[in-house]
Amino acid sequence: MKQPIKLVVLSVLFLFFAINISSAQDKAKQIDQLLSTYNQYGQFNGSALVTENGKVIFKKGYGSANMEWNIPNQPNTKFRLGSITKQFTAFLIIKLVEDGKLKLDVPITTYLPDYPKETGDKITLHHLLTHTSGIPNYTSLPDFFKDKSRNPYTPEEFVKTFSNLPLDFTPGERFSYSNSGYFLLGYIIEKVTGKTYEHYLQETIFTPLKMVNSGYDRPEVLLENRAAGYEKNAKKISNASYIDMSIPYAAGSLYSTVEDLYLWDQALYANKILSAASTELLFKPYISTRKNESYGYGWVVSDNNKGKDAAQLKIVEHGGGINGFNTNIVRIVTDKNLIVLLNNTGGTVLDEMSNAIRAILYKQSFNQPKKSLAFELLDVFTEQGVTSGTAAYAKLKNDPTYAIKENDMNDVGYQLLQKRKIKEAIEIFKINAASFPKSGNVYDSLGEAYLADGDKKLAFVNYSKSVELDPKNENGKKVLEEISKNNTK
Repeated sequence: MKQPIKLVVLSVLFLFFAINISSAQDKAKQIDQLLSTYNQYGQFNGSALVTENGKVIFKKGYGSANMEWNIPNQPNTKFRLGSITKQFTAFLIIKLVEDGKLKLDVPITTYLPDYPKETGDKITLHHLLTHTSGIPNYTSLPDFFKDKSRNPYTPEEFVKTFSNLPLDFTPGERFSYSNSGYFLLGYIIEKVTGKTYEHYLQETIFTPLKMVNSGYDRPEVLLENRAAGYEKNAKKISNASYIDMSIPYAAGSLYSTVEDLYLWDQALYANKILSAASTELLFKPYISTRKNESYGYGWVVSDNNKGKDAAQLKIVEHGGGINGFNTNIVRIVTDKNLIVLLNNTGGTVLDEMSNAIRAILYKQSFNQPKKSLAFELLDVFTEQGVTSGTAAYAKLKNDPTYAIKENDMNDVGYQLLQKRKIKEAIEIFKINAASFPKSGNVYDSLGEAYLADGDKKLAFVNYSKSVELDPKNENGKKVLEEISKNNTK
């Protein structure tokens, strides 16, 4: 007896949905196992959310939002976002452009008449949005954290701390990440709207999108479910150093949850506040930052292959880092997939985690989490010196449970430098350089350690190698000039 066509169709649909649900559950299980291992290895303490085809398939918290009280992280835990803030600032600027209140291609002195004309007349909003203005990055200035980061400033007061500095390069010439540019964008928003950056942000984005767990972070406000910020020093954890939140401002002062950032992600597809054409301005690859990556307006834009023979994925993403917090949002717009990771124990390997989660979503192989060898070596080099440290490295380097992670090794090297254990720092940086011979940064760090040790010859060799690998390393070029000058005297 034949089944009615309608019944057959329903059966096929039921089977299709059952397979999809099973697939999503399997991926969620793999993601949980992955992040649990990172948590176990001390490399993730935060909250995560993952979507597939616009639907949430996973959300969970790991570790503690407050370690003193043993309060766990949850999907509704509020984290400081750091530079993820920039995408909201860029959105507000494009909203004002759409409303006819701003233009992207006119000098910033059009909106900030008191800004020094010598530089301000050469810089446009487009330059600020794409980090091509040449304005020095205020967080990279000498003694920033020591002299300025703990003090409250009005936007007008703080702009004056960097507005008279000479430009690092001609505006539009190249890309150089600058928090100063996004600070200025927030100040321009205030000048044009007559409202504070916080107020205009709230009424334009957070309130319409019902992002009730997001806002401008003010430490004096009692904020329910706020995560405390911590820093890891190898295996030891301490409270993060204080920063006044008037300093990051429009470049990094927002807080949110993984759930609210999902609302944000979905709103960007729906064009709820901006037109589709204006929204697309955010995601254009305006200037190359490195291979296969460009910077849009507040977003890093890239194309990545699903697999060897598969179509490319358009990915827009951005990371963030601020005292005690490390964050990452990855939007795979081709398939409406989303990965959000918010961490409250300082810098960690969120990119590595995001790449692994993306591999799970597309059923690809990926590298399993490993313990950081750098953290094992720090204690030995600190307490027992170079000989014992190099012996420990020789013993552990082939252990499959450990991995040499470039950033961790770099951090450990600088911790040793700060403790004036210069010979030990040199050995750590040498290991890093041998492990990552194509990274300009590892040679820059090794050069700095040799300079601290008084060995200008080897410092020159390593800074030269760094600049060769990374022609954008302006600090390395300056050091080389100084060494050359001193050698000719």
